[in-house]
Amino acid sequence: MAAKTVAEDLIAKNMVAIFRYCPYCSRTKRTISEFKLGDKVAIVELDHHENGAAIQDYLASKTGQRTVPNVFIKKEHIGGDSDVQAANRSGQLAKLLA
Repeated sequence: MAAKTVAEDLIAKNMVAIFRYCPYCSRTKRTISEFKLGDKVAIVELDHHENGAAIQDYLASKTGQRTVPNVFIKKEHIGGDSDVQAANRSGQLAKLLA
């Protein structure tokens, strides 16, 4: 399956889609897990996915963000870990996930 199709399918079908492979990604994963969303969250381990590099390339072209984690909530690009943490501190993350 093409990287674009894989990425867009995960973004469309899940409340939260996280594309990750680094230590900052673990912090994002922990923060999102506090909201107990269960199967509404898709986490793609890019370093273990057969199309990981191609998916990351596609996401970079889609969002302008090459770094991970690359987070989408309700089909909207949120950004990386610092964006997720700032949204959590401000209460915006809870609103987005409601």
